[in-house]
Amino acid sequence: MFREMRRIDKQMNEIETLNLLERADEGILGTMGDHGYPYTVVVNYVFFKDKIYIHSAQEGHKIDNIKQNNKVSFTVYDSVQIIPEKLNTLYESVTIFGKAKVIDATNDTLKALVRKYSDIDDQIINQMIDKEMHITAMIEIEIEHMTGKRGKQ
Repeated sequence: MFREMRRIDKQMNEIETLNLLERADEGILGTMGDHGYPYTVVVNYVFFKDKIYIHSAQEGHKIDNIKQNNKVSFTVYDSVQIIPEKLNTLYESVTIFGKAKVIDATNDTLKALVRKYSDIDDQIINQMIDKEMHITAMIEIEIEHMTGKRGKQ
């Protein structure tokens, strides 16, 4: 159902792909928006229990899009280095296709997200979660297809 990479020589193996997914700071969520136009937005995320979790308000453009069409793409990239004299770019990227759903935030997913981005003490994390839980949604992406790609010299 999903296309194979055309440039198979640039494909990263599964371990390299998962490592990039775990270490990258931001991702780009792609949804199908109003009038059939794609909508992309940069988000913080965590790869947790083999799924992608994104912190979100309970309403908004991406939430509306997911409720209309749950098929999404998600991309992360890192290690970008432009080589001007060779008209080349070195990079690592992961492209994911999956199905998203809006879920209630849980302690586990919120803690995983906070721990990814900070060194905050667990007691403070719990206080933050208790304060924000009632106004927070999470987007959960079940991964259906994933490929890692590395730009080479």
